[in-house]
Amino acid sequence: MAFTLESPAFAHGERIPPRHSRDGENVSPPLEWRDAPAGAKSFALVVEDPDAPSGTFRHWAVYDIDPQRNILPEGTTAGAKIESLGHGVNDFGNPHYDGPQPPRGHGLHHYHFRLLALDVETLHLDEKAPVDEVMERAKPHMLGQAELVGTFERT
Repeated sequence: MAFTLESPAFAHGERIPPRHSRDGENVSPPLEWRDAPAGAKSFALVVEDPDAPSGTFRHWAVYDIDPQRNILPEGTTAGAKIESLGHGVNDFGNPHYDGPQPPRGHGLHHYHFRLLALDVETLHLDEKAPVDEVMERAKPHMLGQAELVGTFERT
């Protein structure tokens, strides 16, 4: 079976609900995964928008996710940290989820939620590590990747 990532809030290729945007409640959507590669010792999640006017914009990173987990509930980073999850600093400058907020009239943006299954328990990152550093540190340890793409547009 394939390693898959899904959300009860939106299907692959569909619109991310406004509550998960910065114009709404700005809470992270619930995420669920299954069929992770054997030997996964942790997971990392990175959310990026490659359609941003200045190039790829990074919205969220969570890492050192326990390998026994198969969900991240809605609002995972809205309050205190759960477990010992690491949080990358996004391109808004925040160490938590910040949802879609593309420029008005810029057209449809695609938000790539990438869940990486890793062969290490921790990425040993500084608490102020930016999202792109989380991705770079994770790449050599990837056993597999699952992706969910949501869309959002501000008119």
